[in-house]
Amino acid sequence: MLKNLSIVFTLIFLSLNVSAQKVEIIQLTTIFEKAPFEACHASTLVDLDKGKIMAAWFGGKHEGSKDVAIWSSIKTGKQWSHPIEIANGIINDTTRFACWNPVLFKTKNGTLFLHYKVGANPRTWWAEYKTSDNNGKTWSKARKLPKDFLGPIKNKPIQLPNGTILYPSSTESLDEKTWTIHIEKSNADGKNWKKININCDTFGVIQPSILTYPNGRLQLLCRSRQNVIVESWSEDNGETWSKLNATQLPNPNSGSDAVTLEDGRQLLIYNPLTAGKNWWEGRSILKLAISTDGKNWQDIYTLENHDKGEYSYPAIIQDRTGNIHLSYTSERKKITYAEIRLVRSP
Repeated sequence: MLKNLSIVFTLIFLSLNVSAQKVEIIQLTTIFEKAPFEACHASTLVDLDKGKIMAAWFGGKHEGSKDVAIWSSIKTGKQWSHPIEIANGIINDTTRFACWNPVLFKTKNGTLFLHYKVGANPRTWWAEYKTSDNNGKTWSKARKLPKDFLGPIKNKPIQLPNGTILYPSSTESLDEKTWTIHIEKSNADGKNWKKININCDTFGVIQPSILTYPNGRLQLLCRSRQNVIVESWSEDNGETWSKLNATQLPNPNSGSDAVTLEDGRQLLIYNPLTAGKNWWEGRSILKLAISTDGKNWQDIYTLENHDKGEYSYPAIIQDRTGNIHLSYTSERKKITYAEIRLVRSP
C-alpha cells in the first residue's frame, strides 16, 4: 500500500513539475532577410560560448539542385551576420553535387565540426566534414568520413564523459523502400569510427536524435513512415540498443530534434500531426514538448500553427547559461530562430 502511494505521489509530482512550465520568448526572428539562394532547409545550431550562436543550413535553387551549398551565420548579441558559404559539392571544374543536412558540433576540447552530405540524393550521398579551431572563422579542407560511414544524418551528436562521440545516423536503400537507423561512434578526436546496429523491426525510420539519462542510459527518437515518433533505448552508453518501439507522439514523416536539459528533463521540437497525401502535409504546426522520463510528453508551446505550409526540420540546443536556442525551416524560404527560457508559472 505504501509503495503504491509512493508511486502515485511521484507521478503527481512529475506531472506538476511539467505542467507548471512556462516558455519565455527572449528573441524570435529570421536568421536572414535576403540571401543569395532561392530555397533553404535543414538548419543546425551550436553554442560558441560568450553569447555567440552559430547556425548552418543548406541553400540553393531547390533541394537536390547542384548549386546547393552549406551556408552559415553567427549571432552576436541579437544580430545575425550575413550568410556566407562554408562548404560546397564542387568536385572539379565540370562536376558538382548538391550538399545536404549540415550538423554543427563542438567537442569538449574545443574543436568545431561541420558534418554534411554530398551527392545526388540521400540514397547515394556520402559524408564529408570540416573542422575549425577558431569557432568557424576559418575551416579546414573538406574530408570524407571512412568508407560506409555517414556520421550524423540530421541531428547533433553527443559526447560521453569518457570522450567517445556518438552520432545518430540512418540509411535509405537505393530502391527507397527501406529506412533504418544506427549509431556511429568515434573517439574524442573524431577518429577510430565504429558502427552499432539497431533492430528496426518493421519500422521505416531515419534521422534519430539522442537523449541522455543517468547511469549510462540513452534514448533515440526517430522520424518514421508510420505516423509516429519511434524510440529505442540503451542501458550501456550506446553499445547496445533495444528493438524499436512506437511512442505516443505523432509524426507526419518529418524530422524532429530533442535535447537533454541541464536539469535532466527532455525537450522535443516536432510536428504533432500525421502525414497527408503530399509530403509537406502535416508540417504546418510546430510544437515544443517536455518530459521528465522520455515516455510521458506534454506540449508546452506552439511555435507555428497554420492550416497549410511547411515549418519543419528543427534544431534545438541549450547554451551554458541555460537558455534554449532553436531553429527551423519556414516555407523553404527562411530559417526561423528563437531563443527561449523555461520558467516556473506562479
